[in-house]
Amino acid sequence: MEIVAYIILAVVCIIGLVFAFWHVGSRRFQLPCPVWLRWMVEMDNPFTKTCRAQTIIEHLGLESGMAVLDAGCGPGRLTIPIAGRVGDHGCVVAMDIQEGMLARTKQKALAEALSNIDFLHAGLGQGTLGSNRFDATVLVTVLGEIPNRAKALKEIYGALKPAGILSVTETVFDPHFQRRGTVSRLAGEAGLVPVESFGNRMSFTMNFQKPYPKEEEHAPNHLRA
Repeated sequence: MEIVAYIILAVVCIIGLVFAFWHVGSRRFQLPCPVWLRWMVEMDNPFTKTCRAQTIIEHLGLESGMAVLDAGCGPGRLTIPIAGRVGDHGCVVAMDIQEGMLARTKQKALAEALSNIDFLHAGLGQGTLGSNRFDATVLVTVLGEIPNRAKALKEIYGALKPAGILSVTETVFDPHFQRRGTVSRLAGEAGLVPVESFGNRMSFTMNFQKPYPKEEEHAPNHLRA
């Protein structure tokens, strides 16, 4: 038993050291979670209910037929359940700058027999998303990894349909943790309007909405694009 305890302690110490170096390094360099550490983000954190995939998805109000962007999808922790939620008539774009992460998400999609996922090897702010495509976009512990966050959020704004939702989730356990005030400021500067917030200042989800064009604000629902 003592040997097992020492092994567990060693593993915990190694994880702690990796996190510490990652946290310090991320202050100077853009360091997304490396593919070899994907197991750390594949599982829901047992200490933060706010960041669990199912909790985030429940607050999105997804329906069958919707189009969703999972930006910085990693190993597909949210991509797969979102694809199941929007169904065959909907679609999910799994976007990541690391091919290894996309490869893992593809493996999961194949195992689940999901055919409504498109894979995009790109970073936010590179102009690859197009306009008025998505009903919702999720950024889960990704915002702090983006070199030009203002440009990235502007691209997301353009890619959302009017009334589309951007959901940003942050947790203090992530080395790129962004505070509520920072998230709110950046989203507001991009033109997004806050609609809901969940969790606490250490672990939270903030949902923002792309407003309708001013000329459509007072139009009946059936006349809105």
